[in-house]
Amino acid sequence: MFEQIFESVRQKSPLVHCITNYVTVNDCANMLLACGGSPIMADDPGDAVEITSICGGLTINIGTLNQRTIPAMLAAGKRANELGHPVVLDPVGAGASTLRTDTALRLLKEVKFAVIRGNISEIKTLASGSGTTKGVDADVADRVTEDNLDGAVSFVKELARRIGAVIAVTGAIDIVADEERAFCIRNGRPEMSSITGTGCQLSALTAAFVTANPDQSLEAAAAAVCAMGLCGEVAYKRMTGLDGNASYRNYIIDAMYRLTPAELEKGANYEMR
Repeated sequence: MFEQIFESVRQKSPLVHCITNYVTVNDCANMLLACGGSPIMADDPGDAVEITSICGGLTINIGTLNQRTIPAMLAAGKRANELGHPVVLDPVGAGASTLRTDTALRLLKEVKFAVIRGNISEIKTLASGSGTTKGVDADVADRVTEDNLDGAVSFVKELARRIGAVIAVTGAIDIVADEERAFCIRNGRPEMSSITGTGCQLSALTAAFVTANPDQSLEAAAAAVCAMGLCGEVAYKRMTGLDGNASYRNYIIDAMYRLTPAELEKGANYEMR
């Protein structure tokens, strides 16, 4: 299944518009190129709508918000919806500040997303509508473990139903779910958290996979998560005593560049719930 999805990315070379944060914009562009896609970065309101119109997909990352980029995100998202192009949201830091939380919630209200990818804290913020949780959402821990996995899966499925999007929660165990099915993914390395931007790269990667496979959003998002984690594993094996997190970042991008669809199919470590 994942082999065909990744093969589609390689063959179609989807053009993805990224409105992302300036900390990781270069890494996101290189990750898209490494997987076989093509990136365009445009975050000015006078440019974003037109650029979105010529692309196949859009990813919106709120990592470095400002009053110029927020209108561009909304306008580009609405234009992508008009064209039927998939949109991926990365609600970086939702819950950490009023601006981030309010912007993420406004985006959810005004833009239809194919996939929303974040950590469990960010996703809980979206679920509750504020920086604190309540009701059923409060029962979900801030870290997904084997012990609470069933409860986390139920929470993610319910949120996917409420929002109408695939929800990808990444952490030690990744959950990618729609309202009926969930992939529980165990690829990756803990050292990936030492690199700024692996999540941002994954969101851009997810946009490429979903753009190339628009009728399989769940499977495409899960394939992207598995691919990123698998590349983290492969890259870690290259590390020497002289290497640090900067080398590790480059090795992950190199691993994606060299990853084959067959290797992804073989190396993807997941179960369905």
